[in-house]
Amino acid sequence: MWLLQRSGDMKKKAKRQEAFGERLARIRKSRGLTQAELGEAVGVSQRVIAYYETEGEQPPGALLVDLARVLAVSSDELLGLQDVAALTTPKTARLIKRLQRIEELPVSDQKALLKFLDALLDSKKAS
Repeated sequence: MWLLQRSGDMKKKAKRQEAFGERLARIRKSRGLTQAELGEAVGVSQRVIAYYETEGEQPPGALLVDLARVLAVSSDELLGLQDVAALTTPKTARLIKRLQRIEELPVSDQKALLKFLDALLDSKKAS
């Protein structure tokens, strides 16, 4: 009887562990990446990323390291051994992607865009 009570208590205390695929998808989305973009960044197809997100399998070590690097998390975070430090919201992720694209513009275009943004922000601040 005691053993049955104890195992029931342990089950209540144990929270549902997020599967690897769920965690991978959540982190990928928080970074504003599609499966295809993540696959391209690590050198695999979109289908491979989809497989790991849906089948719950863990990738081989070398791919795991590449995924962690591209997603800017540690391997332990990706495996669920540690909590992920900071995830962005999808809105923030889209903004970050746009800012990265701005960094690719010529410096003169970047300066013009920054002047426009500063003027827009100043006008909203004055309102």
